[in-house]
Amino acid sequence: MSAFGKRPGSAGNGGRPSFGVARPMKGGGAPAPEPIGGEQFPPLPASPELLSDTPAGAIDAMQRLADRQAASADQGNSRVEGFEASIHRIKEQVLPRLLERVDPEAAATLNKDELAEEFRPIIGEVLAELKLTLNRREQFALEKVLVDELLGLGPLEELLADPDVSDIMVNGPEQTYIERKGKLQLAQIQFRDEEHLFQIAQRICNSVGRRVDQTTPLADARLKDGSRVNVIVPPLSLRGTAISIRKFSEKPITLDMMAGFGSMSSKMATMLKIAGACRFNIVISGGTGSGKTTMLNALSKMIDPGERVLTIEDAAELRLQQPHWLPLETRPANLEGQGAITIGDLVKNALRMRPDRIILGEIRGAECFDLLAAMNTGHDGSMCTLHSNSPRECLGRMENMVLMGDIKIPKEAISKQISDSVDLIVQVKRLRDGSRRTTNITEVIGMEGDVIVTQELFKFEYLDETPEGKIIGEYRSMGLRPYTLEKARAFGFDQALLQACL
Repeated sequence: MSAFGKRPGSAGNGGRPSFGVARPMKGGGAPAPEPIGGEQFPPLPASPELLSDTPAGAIDAMQRLADRQAASADQGNSRVEGFEASIHRIKEQVLPRLLERVDPEAAATLNKDELAEEFRPIIGEVLAELKLTLNRREQFALEKVLVDELLGLGPLEELLADPDVSDIMVNGPEQTYIERKGKLQLAQIQFRDEEHLFQIAQRICNSVGRRVDQTTPLADARLKDGSRVNVIVPPLSLRGTAISIRKFSEKPITLDMMAGFGSMSSKMATMLKIAGACRFNIVISGGTGSGKTTMLNALSKMIDPGERVLTIEDAAELRLQQPHWLPLETRPANLEGQGAITIGDLVKNALRMRPDRIILGEIRGAECFDLLAAMNTGHDGSMCTLHSNSPRECLGRMENMVLMGDIKIPKEAISKQISDSVDLIVQVKRLRDGSRRTTNITEVIGMEGDVIVTQELFKFEYLDETPEGKIIGEYRSMGLRPYTLEKARAFGFDQALLQACL
């Protein structure tokens, strides 16, 4: 008897052996191949009738899944070839001899153009010593590489000068990726070794008074143009020093430009202009690289030039156009673990500096409570960004961040303060085709019991996708009367706001 109460091969089993019973081999040769799915589940014939019943979209989707699974997982190397590779090889020979003939202190006082002029005859002497003959194009390329190496950020200078590159991600000396028009691609630049890359990372951090080494392997910094930089070094990074640079457009992006790009509709742009001008308290929510800081910069252009604006950030990257603007920046702890100045400390101090508006680059923890207190105590028009996937999750994250502090107040009181303080939540998102869209504009109305009540004014709805992978969607107005209409009436924008939302 088997465990199922029947003998193997009994009539109740249809003449077939039960599970776990070995079959005898047929013949003396190799065993016959087992059909896919076994005898009980033979494969379905791929007949034209069956394929005709399957929607074309489903077949296309399954093919894309198969292509994704079959894609190579090999990691590319950012090795330059051809002309650039030859210039780098010559640079490795010229640089040590050049450093012997240059006074570092004198070179530090010159800008890049002046240094290139001073280097030109010295480079000619070194090339003559090495018995190397270069044409004019090669000489100019060599001068640029050497000046970038000595005064700039080495191979990164070429990527920083490219206006189409929005993100630079260095994953150790062997691999560098860039984001161009929303898509990631391998960059053809080269670092000598890990030591070369680490020196460039230290140069970035030292320029803004930060430090990075094995004792402090994490650092947030910024470049001279305001681009945000994050550095992580071994032993935390297993593939060598990693540098992430988020570049910002030299030309400030406005709400009208966003509407022109298709990031929002013209009615949404009008509504956000009114929100910025009428001192609404705005929270910008979204994921990494979705355009939160760009949206905050665009909204800040609607601030009255006569208002005093304070910005508080971990690494100063906001670029406001107002004349009365004072940027503040946090400070990390020293080697003894003392002297740190947090965002919460700066928010408390900012309240004593007679601000009209307080703008936070990003809230991550207990400083959320200080910002809500500022919004509730006569600093209307304050703005901030935070990471969240939707307006509803944004409110939940704000509640959790307040609870992260040492303030012992009930959750209902926190929710009440959020509903009283925040007027508008703007949700931004980077879609899979690389485009950045404003997907939701949501008002915070108040409390109903212990739940924060919101109403959606605008929403982006996905419709279709082009063969090239570009997402097609529609910005829809919900046709609701805005709850903030009374606040806009005090500034004379009530009719314009009503017309934009309906």
